[in-house]
Amino acid sequence: MQARTSTAEETTIGTGVEGAPALPPRISWGAVIAGGVVAVAIGALLNLLGLAVGATTIDPATPGDTPSASLLAKAGGLWLLLANLIGLGIGGWVAARLSGTSDDTDGLLHGLAVWALGFLLSAVLLGNLAAGAANTAVQGASSVLGGAMQGAGQAVGQAAQAVAPDAARSVDPNALAERLQSALQSGGDPRAMTPDQRRAEITRIIGERVRQGGFLGNQRDRLSQLVAAEANIPAEEANNRIGQLETQAREAAAQAEQAARQAAEKAADAAATGAYWLFAAMLLGAGAAVLGARLGTRREVGLRSYA
Repeated sequence: MQARTSTAEETTIGTGVEGAPALPPRISWGAVIAGGVVAVAIGALLNLLGLAVGATTIDPATPGDTPSASLLAKAGGLWLLLANLIGLGIGGWVAARLSGTSDDTDGLLHGLAVWALGFLLSAVLLGNLAAGAANTAVQGASSVLGGAMQGAGQAVGQAAQAVAPDAARSVDPNALAERLQSALQSGGDPRAMTPDQRRAEITRIIGERVRQGGFLGNQRDRLSQLVAAEANIPAEEANNRIGQLETQAREAAAQAEQAARQAAEKAADAAATGAYWLFAAMLLGAGAAVLGARLGTRREVGLRSYA
């Protein structure tokens, strides 16, 4: 915006600032950080107290004296909510008090800032604890599994040496490879094939049937011939056995699908309920922080002068 000033002798053009002058910032980040840390610390302190009280109610030695799991879960959830509300309320009071403001709106905004910082710090701390617990569990499981596998290998080797000390040294790797290759061959007369060959082809056909959802081409007839030759039964009886197995497989697949749908529905309902409870907890936390900040905001006191 330009201002023009005209006189008889000269014309002066000046430059001004459009709009109201900028106000100084009225937020105290030190007070907000202090309030957030106090809120998290008090919440953690009260949660530890609740954990200690809940642990003292468990008495495995005396049946019937220990509260039920559902009661403990409900009491723990209510105490967790109450502890967070108390911590956020005190944190909001601390932030508003340390900010030195006497404006109610500024005090409420400091309380909201403490609420946001407190939940952020809590999420970071819980994430680190969960990651550390998961890492410890994975390392422990890997160590146990590795030790078990090593012990099993040593036990198998010792058992083989005890039963047939010369058998392990007499195994020909080439003969073993030829036997495996012969077992994987298929397509010939089932009655002229070895049992290993028939079982290998039966396994392959059944695996393809599972992947494809049904038999393709002459796989059903081929499977009937293989089963008849392997079990030494007529082809008609082999067909009946295969039909029964297919019926059972379809029923099992239908039951598994129904169970999976029910489990997914329950999981979705649980996730929705948890999200609603979390939203309510965060909303109540914001209210507690604002109320604490409102109580911690300084009040202007008028001074009366006496002449």
